[in-house]
Amino acid sequence: MATAHAGGYAGPSRIRSVAQYGALAFGAAFLLVGILGFIPGITTNYDDMAFAGTDSEAELFGIFQVSVLHNIVHLLFGVIGLWAARTWATARLFLLASGAVYLVLFVYGMVVDRDADANFVPVNAADDWLHLGLALGMLAVGLAAGRRWEDDPLVRGDRDTYGDRDVYRDTGPR
Repeated sequence: MATAHAGGYAGPSRIRSVAQYGALAFGAAFLLVGILGFIPGITTNYDDMAFAGTDSEAELFGIFQVSVLHNIVHLLFGVIGLWAARTWATARLFLLASGAVYLVLFVYGMVVDRDADANFVPVNAADDWLHLGLALGMLAVGLAAGRRWEDDPLVRGDRDTYGDRDVYRDTGPR
């Protein structure tokens, strides 16, 4: 595996970044929630789960309205997040793009009529506020990662400056 160096290299590295840890954490959480959405007992009214739309009466933890489509979307976000955690660039892109998607979902949930066919995901008030929290969290982590790989707080912590060049310590796997 290549060792990171100055100059914007964002490929595989032993140095993990805020963006990579964030994508890994959000990806794992989405994957877990997607799986839990298909487990009776954890998902109440499981027998009333529809593929999509407001007909689905199933609720994850008895709070968040879910459907088969909703669970599949969580699984997809989870897989993409875990894949994106491989490099700083893809991790940051995942966090910012997903944060934007969840911000749109929050606004969508606030304006859509709960009983309308447009509520195909489906979402309820608890989902709306969770979507806002996810959006703000993903955007915050994505922005905290900096604009360049070298600006990421965890990468900066693994950098020593020798004269006019940065040298990254190879501290082994983390």
